[in-house]
Amino acid sequence: MREFISFDKSIEILENINIAKPTTERLFLTNAINRVIANDIIADHNSPEFPTSAMDGYAIKHSDIKNESIKIIDKNPAGFVVDSEVKDGVCIKTFTGSLMPIGSDTLVPIENVEVFEDCIKITNEVPFGFATRAIGENYSKGEVLIKKGSVIGFAEVGVLASLNIAQVDVIVNPTVAIASTGSEILDLGEIQTNDAQIRSSNHLTVEALCKTNGASTIQMGIVEDDIESITNLFETALQKADIVVTTGGVSVGDYDFVQDVIKDKLNAQVLFHGVTVKPGMHILVALKDSKIIVALPGFAYSSTVCAILYVLPLIYKFRQSNESLPIVKARISEDFPKRMAKTIFTACNVEYTNNEYTINFDGKKKGTSAILTNMLESPALLIQKDDSQNIKAGDLVDILLLNHLK
Repeated sequence: MREFISFDKSIEILENINIAKPTTERLFLTNAINRVIANDIIADHNSPEFPTSAMDGYAIKHSDIKNESIKIIDKNPAGFVVDSEVKDGVCIKTFTGSLMPIGSDTLVPIENVEVFEDCIKITNEVPFGFATRAIGENYSKGEVLIKKGSVIGFAEVGVLASLNIAQVDVIVNPTVAIASTGSEILDLGEIQTNDAQIRSSNHLTVEALCKTNGASTIQMGIVEDDIESITNLFETALQKADIVVTTGGVSVGDYDFVQDVIKDKLNAQVLFHGVTVKPGMHILVALKDSKIIVALPGFAYSSTVCAILYVLPLIYKFRQSNESLPIVKARISEDFPKRMAKTIFTACNVEYTNNEYTINFDGKKKGTSAILTNMLESPALLIQKDDSQNIKAGDLVDILLLNHLK
């Protein structure tokens, strides 16, 4: 008799899998977008390195702020170092991004002055140090600006460029091989020859999830339900991939051969086979040497939910990133009873209104775990743990935001 474990226990087992030290590669900045940075990025200088003007205006000594007239002695364009100094009773016209002239401590904006020939009169006073960027205001020398494990986006590219870093070391993304098993399923373009055949979407849905969450993928397509074909699939995939993901063949039917191949032909180390989770209770996770096998259920909704819950965290783990599944609090619009002693993930609609997430079930279909259309539009998954109680309208609940999975 197979022993089912709790969802929390299954996730704990995943988290405790030892991953070999990842390899890195060096890429040009814009080729490294969405990759994980391999080392801390530390500032090697202050930014700005000198007091700098934040606006167009006149650099003065603040002690002159109430003077009836202040003489303009020079102009200070950005990108130049002006030789003139600001002393009592004089100012220098200074532009955004220019170094503040020696002797000045405050910038008076252009709109705060009236100009009379070669003098200004301040019509609207400003406080000491106004519009003057201090040394290190942006960042200081020695400061860790980007932490190891960060995913590189537009802001990281900008910071790296400001540090004159053209190439950056990133973690090599894991490779995931994906296949669907079943003699009754058809790949794209295959012609249906009898009413029992169905079109497979699982292998492509899982590939899309993996690609958009930082993995390289190998699409293995559709595999017949027989021992030899499934064995060949695994042997080939395990040579090429860090993670092998299959859909179908893990339940208790006469033709569920995936579990037999994993256990008997591959002699893989089964970490768990069966979790008290809905959907996806027959999920199987195993180790073969340093490779991870994730055998998902065959129903489209089940395989997709389980891919999100189990495969994506493994990708994050291989990438050694700071990524995690986007789980947040939301307010539910209706009563929602607990139906069984399992961790249940239920499709819902999510909106962000009045500074909080709210969820409802308008238009969501009920039935088998094959209803993938419930994940269209603005979807989330309501999370009910094994020991959770009946939910009342207005309660705060945990949800997983599906549209935030890139």
